Amino acid sequence: MNQSHAFSAPAHFFRPSQSRAVVVGGGTMGADVAVVLARAGCQTTVVETSGARHDALRQQVEKGLRQLNAAEQSRHLVIASSLEAVDWTHVDVVIECIPERLDWKQALFAQLAQCARADALLCSNSSSFPISAIAQGLPSQERMVGLHFFMPAHLTPLVEVVSGAGTAQEAADNLYSFMRQCGMVPVRVKKDLPGFLANRLQHALAREAFALIDAGIATPEDVDAAVRFGFGFRFLAAGPVLQRDHAGLEVHCAAGATMYPSLAANKEPAQCLSDLVAQGKFGMKSGEGFFQWTPESMASEKTRYQNMLLAGLTLLASELPPVQDAALS
Repeated sequence: MNQSHAFSAPAHFFRPSQSRAVVVGGGTMGADVAVVLARAGCQTTVVETSGARHDALRQQVEKGLRQLNAAEQSRHLVIASSLEAVDWTHVDVVIECIPERLDWKQALFAQLAQCARADALLCSNSSSFPISAIAQGLPSQERMVGLHFFMPAHLTPLVEVVSGAGTAQEAADNLYSFMRQCGMVPVRVKKDLPGFLANRLQHALAREAFALIDAGIATPEDVDAAVRFGFGFRFLAAGPVLQRDHAGLEVHCAAGATMYPSLAANKEPAQCLSDLVAQGKFGMKSGEGFFQWTPESMASEKTRYQNMLLAGLTLLASELPPVQDAALS
């Protein structure tokens, strides 16, 4: 049952520099989410149960802040080894970034519902599981919201604010405002269907891309080039809806009538993709996917990739929300 009338956010929640956040999970995504929060002056505690990970976690957050010219904001980072080590008295928002296991997430949210303040927002960064499934059977579902970042979280401005069946509108609105003040570009997803918004769009493209590879129409390299240097290049300036207004809706409508009947509509992942997965070829993490990877080539590619994203952020700077509170912290 939606108990939205019971939810009331703390009065200072809209100011990151006056708020406290907890990120649960200190892996790659959790560390980058901590960068987003700390950059805005938010007092940020990352809960990472592996003590051996703590030094690398701190280094990753500090590196991310340096990339964003906000190295001094590392003073806002605290690392804790357990939920019990957190002072929950003043925590306003919790962001879960643990591995994609529904039972783990449900168990964690059951704990958070007990230890966090009644007006604290409980958010999940899950890309696989809707917040409704994670919150199922738990009290105070009105304050539970999906908050889906994209890797690398500190360099990719988009974040999805996903409402479940029980999420209070006020909770989603407060989180949306908070993310804008952290310098992110939040979008509202009003129903937590599989893939939310951005991943549904991304997978629709990927389905056609891999179908073209399966059919021998294009190579992986040519598919990537067609996206990066063709319509994908234009996406930096305008999304698919606005771009159609630029081009002419009648042109798009006529082209769609011609192409839609022959677009891929397969219900399973493409053969070229599933075959690689079956062979244990997962991409960089296994040293081979569509391309071959060595430690040196991976490092070089990751550097190139992040530098391109940083350059993109520079190009989009005038259109991104300002980080409102960092100068006040």
